[in-house]
Amino acid sequence: MATRRRITITQVAHAAGVSTQTVSRVINDRPDVAPDTRLRVQRVISQLGYRPSAIARTLIHQRSHTLGVVATGLDYYGPSHTLVGIEKQTRALGYSLLLDLLHHPETEDVERIINRLLSLHVDGIIWAVPEIGNNRAWLQGKNLHLLVPIIFLSMEPRPGLVVVSIDNRRGGRLATEHLIAHGYRHIGIITGPLDWWESRQRRLGWREALEAAGLPAAENQVVEGNWSAASGEQGIRRLLAQFPQMDAIFASNDQMALGVLQTIHNIRSRFPEDLGVVGFDNIPESAYFWPALTTVEQPLIKLGCIAVEKLSQMIDADFQLGAEIHHDSVYLQPELVVRDSSLFHWSKASPISMKT
Repeated sequence: MATRRRITITQVAHAAGVSTQTVSRVINDRPDVAPDTRLRVQRVISQLGYRPSAIARTLIHQRSHTLGVVATGLDYYGPSHTLVGIEKQTRALGYSLLLDLLHHPETEDVERIINRLLSLHVDGIIWAVPEIGNNRAWLQGKNLHLLVPIIFLSMEPRPGLVVVSIDNRRGGRLATEHLIAHGYRHIGIITGPLDWWESRQRRLGWREALEAAGLPAAENQVVEGNWSAASGEQGIRRLLAQFPQMDAIFASNDQMALGVLQTIHNIRSRFPEDLGVVGFDNIPESAYFWPALTTVEQPLIKLGCIAVEKLSQMIDADFQLGAEIHHDSVYLQPELVVRDSSLFHWSKASPISMKT
């Protein structure tokens, strides 16, 4: 079978009886083309099935209209939904997307990934990898001065860097303040992995809310999970053993809250009379937990959209000499979604005991 060759701009020009420059003007919707000539060229383009080369246009305009996205943890609710927002807004603004997934964000060769994206002529990069441990060490020195704009998601603010993130600290406060307002006084927490910046911020919000209310925030009120429902089960069992007077718990994501709910049901307890529970994320299933879960909603799709919009503005400024670039970070505010799992006004109900 014969291989079909790509139609070239020269062939279009020859068939339309015009120069290649005229064909280029038509393709780029330039105004300096006579209407009848434009119509003739467009008709030939349609007849021949000509498709402009994106690579050639990149070389001409020094702009690929492609964004590089480095991401990880797409099996988690937060990163996967953020990527949905990134993809949605990328398409809306006419960009293509190059996705590079990190399977080990603490140890991957960051320089290799960045050099690969730069070699593919991306116009900008969204670094959608959570800040875990020391995985931002590569930002020191020359790496701060990349050839293209870069935006970071979900990390601690740093001078000279543009960050788009959720205010996780505020989310932790919202969850804990809600429990306090509904009469709970002995509030434990199951954190996410504490090498994650988001986990530490949510724990900080929990601690600040308790201290502001004059309530204890001791170490025996804290256990560390790993975002899974299984770690929620393990965490609640540990908390009940080391903090037996606990009457409420803030689980730092909804999956761990699910593990908490299942375990407490198995023990004997009633919700929310015996234990108030608040989660974090507002996954779609949280409204159908039993009881329906009070949780902190993150605007994750909006986060992805804003990251793309802001990066696009930075790219446009780079291509416009003298344009002002605003290197300001954006922190979106979470919202509390109140459901049955926490709606209890304090009484002298006895604390939960470990019964099997």
